[in-house]
Amino acid sequence: MPTVDRVLPTETGTEQTTVEPPARPDPEPDPEPIVSVVVPALNEARNLPHVFARLPQVDEVILVDGGSTDDTVAVARKLRPDIRVVTQNRRGKGNALACGFAACTGDIIVMIDADGSTDPGEIPSFVAALRGGADFAKGSRFRPGGGSADITRLRRAGNRMLSILVNVLFGTRYSDLCYGYNAFWSCHLDVFDLDSTSPAPAGADGRLWGDGFEIETLLNLRAARARLVIEEVSSFEHDRIHGVSNLNAFTDGIRVLRTIAREWPRGRKRESRQLAGRSAR
Repeated sequence: MPTVDRVLPTETGTEQTTVEPPARPDPEPDPEPIVSVVVPALNEARNLPHVFARLPQVDEVILVDGGSTDDTVAVARKLRPDIRVVTQNRRGKGNALACGFAACTGDIIVMIDADGSTDPGEIPSFVAALRGGADFAKGSRFRPGGGSADITRLRRAGNRMLSILVNVLFGTRYSDLCYGYNAFWSCHLDVFDLDSTSPAPAGADGRLWGDGFEIETLLNLRAARARLVIEEVSSFEHDRIHGVSNLNAFTDGIRVLRTIAREWPRGRKRESRQLAGRSAR
């Protein structure tokens, strides 16, 4: 029997009851997003035990092998039997990430390094930023709570100058342009326009533009140009555990500068076409 709320008089003098509608059930909480972690690796067998031990609970781990000659793949499969291994089709970190992103099935994609420099234990902070409303969560070593045990004075100065340049040209507020610890909603993957299918071009380099370390800057610039909601997340960069980094401060700095030059006029032309189209409509 329904509960009678109150009795109201009517014009005929009879009584009319009103029934309180049944209470609505509390809304169900949003389901937990599926988190995919992409780990580019080239001869990182000795570093993977440390990296995987620091991984929090995630739904999918994709190791992108760059043609390792050590036991990188075997070690990864031993440590995580559920891991998915992808072989990149060209060379360079950028191509590895493009191939890994294309293989992801999660709602959120996180990119970390296999050398132990990026701390997998920080992944929940990136996921929280995305769940809080960001489209793109960008790691920063230069926000309060962040830092680096690896960056040299030369790289720090170069990064600062490049960050200022990008902030002026693109209207951003980046504090750390050249850092590769990022996460984003997979629905925005098309914004980055990465090539994961074309074969390696002829020549000694065997890479397309974006296949190298310039990928980190490329992602940041295209996220800004697409007007994604970007939130910086404090992050601490550790020393590489074993091996030697393939990063070269001078040559990779030049590639970053060329990336800024290439992306800025392209973005302006695209925005001009969009404005012209809106005016015509």
